Amino acid sequence: MELSGTAAVVTGGASGLGAATVAALADGGAAVYAVDLPAALERAPRHAGVEHLAADVTDHDQLASAVATAAGGPAPLRVAVSCAGIAPGARLLGRKGVHDPALFAKVVGVNLVGTFHLLALAAERIAATEPDGEGQRGVIVNTASVAAFEGQVGQVAYAASKGGVVGMTLPAARDLAQHGIRVCTIAPGIVDTPMMGQIDEEFRARLATGVPFPPRLARPDEYANLVLAIVGHDYLNGETVRMDGALRMAPR
Repeated sequence: MELSGTAAVVTGGASGLGAATVAALADGGAAVYAVDLPAALERAPRHAGVEHLAADVTDHDQLASAVATAAGGPAPLRVAVSCAGIAPGARLLGRKGVHDPALFAKVVGVNLVGTFHLLALAAERIAATEPDGEGQRGVIVNTASVAAFEGQVGQVAYAASKGGVVGMTLPAARDLAQHGIRVCTIAPGIVDTPMMGQIDEEFRARLATGVPFPPRLARPDEYANLVLAIVGHDYLNGETVRMDGALRMAPR
């Protein structure tokens, strides 16, 4: 699918995977709408061709307004990417007792329900556009994690939320096929995002050596390049692509 001259919306677009994706899509010729919380957008880098929209992905009405803005410009909305996510750790039974059910619900609300909101809201707007010569209207890319397959100790909420994203991918692609909309998911391994910047260098080095090849952390721009590859590959649909250097997570 041709990216130039279209519009794209990216949640979690203020930093990390989202910011890299926003920049890559804009450099590819799209008018990009970066959606994030107001405080995050205040710190977000500015990039030509990018408009910032404040919205909480767990708030259906807020996100609907942001998607409507993205779809209301002169360029047809063709691409939506879900990058908003949180990853707090907690064991089912820890030193402080049983896993906080409110924390579990929050993680699922942001990572899974937030992804569903963008998926549905963007699909509605994309489906209303004119198709290209091959009947294509757009592409939606979700973000899961290798934790969806190999969740570690303390990741029960995170793994459940990301496993849900993987589980949505194929039925969503089948649901939206009649509208000419493809759906794929990327499951990253360990990516060098601002969240990882809070970890000391020695531990980061140990994480990197656990990756078979290349033995390093992934870069956000590699995620963004994979988004571009999915957009440009018209036969990729209903698939979850691991981006992990052949890493398979150990229990701890």
